[in-house]
Amino acid sequence: MSFFQKLRDRVSQKTETVTSKFRQGLTKTSQSFVGKVEALVTGRRKIDEEFYEELEEILIEADVGVMTVMELVDELRSDVKERKIENPTELRPLLSEKLVALLEDKGEKADLNVNAEGLTVLMFVGVNGVGKTTTIGKMAHKFKSEGKRVLLAAGDTFRAGAIEQLEVWGERVGVDVVRHQAGSDPAAVVFDAIQAAKSREVDVLLCDTAGRLQNKVNLMKELNKIYRVVQREVPGAPHEVLLVLDATTGQNALNQAKTFKEAAGVTGIVLTKLDGTAKGGIVIAIRHELDLPVKMVGLGEKVDDLQPFDAEEFVYALFDPLLAAQDDTDK
Repeated sequence: MSFFQKLRDRVSQKTETVTSKFRQGLTKTSQSFVGKVEALVTGRRKIDEEFYEELEEILIEADVGVMTVMELVDELRSDVKERKIENPTELRPLLSEKLVALLEDKGEKADLNVNAEGLTVLMFVGVNGVGKTTTIGKMAHKFKSEGKRVLLAAGDTFRAGAIEQLEVWGERVGVDVVRHQAGSDPAAVVFDAIQAAKSREVDVLLCDTAGRLQNKVNLMKELNKIYRVVQREVPGAPHEVLLVLDATTGQNALNQAKTFKEAAGVTGIVLTKLDGTAKGGIVIAIRHELDLPVKMVGLGEKVDDLQPFDAEEFVYALFDPLLAAQDDTDK
């Protein structure tokens, strides 16, 4: 049984709704990236140096990341030589297999870390404009739909409209928001939100934070202060520090991830607007070059289009056109 067939079998055992969301959300990337790969493997008669160079260009254009691309192509060269592969079409399953391996977690827990007993505190960090507040709103909807009691903390007290935007989301999904006046101390907001969460026996507290990168030192101090308050008030918290990134910004998102990883003790990535880019390879670059798990991805505008990241679903949706092509080849 080929890798494609095994991948299809594994994905078919999962929820069809989720598979459909991944397929729809990755349409642009699939058409661009996989379309070019397919044109390459079917348009070439042999695997030579020019073939590898063109494959490198395709991968880099998809924002897979230069370091990752070089490693990936070197591995392909080695496997082609070892397996004595001559037909370029035989690289379809090999490439998809290696992408799944790059994306799967390396021992970390890919799912959100949720406290089984007592209050779960999740902190959200990220620059302005990446969809952080929207992500928090959608996450609140997700937890509430699972029957959990949810509370939001409006800790981004510096950006104009951030508090009001979070309140709009709170009303939309039926979740209360703890807020102070604009310009207030974010750590004080989070402290009050924790006390409210305890008194109301809330299951999940989602904390927004400011996303200013102009002064990295101040950002670190601010986030560290919030972090210390959370640690002091809730043992074992924060259970996640989630960095929200905009997939459409490509390599800029990778640079943001490097900065926040140093400053904020990030435990996982939420990648928004994946449906809006043809360069979904940024998921691979973040996962491989930063060694951070992508925990959630935004696959559309709807409130339930924020989905847990699944490496097999991702690669299956990406390579769906090639699966059909491989089926035709195998017949």
